[in-house]
Amino acid sequence: MFHVKLPGQDAMARGADEKLVSRRIKLPKRIVEHPLRQVAKRLLMALFVLFLTVFIVWLDRDGYHDNANETVDLLDCFYYATVTLSTTGYGDIVPYSDSARLINIMLITPLRVLFLIILVGTTLEVLTERTREEWRLKRWRKNLREHTVVVGFGTKGRSALQTLLATGLSKEQVVVVDPSAKVIDMANAEGFTGVVGDATRSDVLLRAELQKARQVVIATQRDDTAVLVTLTARQLNRGAKIVAAVREEENAPLLRQSGADAVITSASAAGRLLGLSVLSPSAGTVMEDLIQQGSGLDLIERPVRKAEVGKSVREADDLVVNVLRGHRLLPYDDPHASPLQLTDRLISIVRAVPPTSPRTTLGPAE
Repeated sequence: MFHVKLPGQDAMARGADEKLVSRRIKLPKRIVEHPLRQVAKRLLMALFVLFLTVFIVWLDRDGYHDNANETVDLLDCFYYATVTLSTTGYGDIVPYSDSARLINIMLITPLRVLFLIILVGTTLEVLTERTREEWRLKRWRKNLREHTVVVGFGTKGRSALQTLLATGLSKEQVVVVDPSAKVIDMANAEGFTGVVGDATRSDVLLRAELQKARQVVIATQRDDTAVLVTLTARQLNRGAKIVAAVREEENAPLLRQSGADAVITSASAAGRLLGLSVLSPSAGTVMEDLIQQGSGLDLIERPVRKAEVGKSVREADDLVVNVLRGHRLLPYDDPHASPLQLTDRLISIVRAVPPTSPRTTLGPAE
């Protein structure tokens, strides 16, 4: 039996003060104007319509009749404009001349409609926005499949996403899960869909549509959290590729037993890179270059091309490091690695190309 160590504070548990935040899906939002500024604009527009109505009535005040004193002054103009635009219409001040009635038909009535639109515009906009968000969410659920779920949007999660994006993964095919609403807002700002909630709960992962995902990246800071997330993810999706990171190397076997296809020991990997850099700074630079996808040299996996079938590993087009044959990973100098077979996959070192340029080594076999 393996014992899970609990080192440090976890990014997945940093949302303890946000437990009351409802678990929800947040799609990337389009840039909109600040709500207070929108309200201020609507208020200024309403005041403009009101004063314009007062001005129109004041110019033709002789065509109006006040039942109280038969004369219409400036205060009466404001009063008439207010009750008219709000459709109250007490009837104590009425237009009686033909010009006043024509102005009411041609100008005052359209201004009344415009005033009402401005007043209810905010409510209509809220309802429209809610309807639009629900429609976007339904369309997102319907179209999302074979996507990537990233649990934890800390340093490791961001770095993993940068590598995946450098290989051609689109942001629309990524769902970030994190218990912190602020972190999900940051993910939304970068163009990713986010789910607020504890990823150890199956209902949260179901909101991320993990049952339809192609791959899952678990980048938590606590090893026990990674184990629970891995167990839950594997239960929901038997076929997804799950890659998890742990701090302590002794917890890696437990992650594999929980269903992880690959386990990366972050502390040990960083320590080995530090040691290699001490022994040979140039070798450390090369290793760091290989880890950083999209610049310098890249380490990739690709299928064997038809032209390479039957050749030795050294005769391949790229610098082959390993040959993946079935479930066996053969080093390049293994006698069984050559000749290459059509079903083999090669782990190769290639020169990085810009993301906009198609990488031929990643394409299907010719």
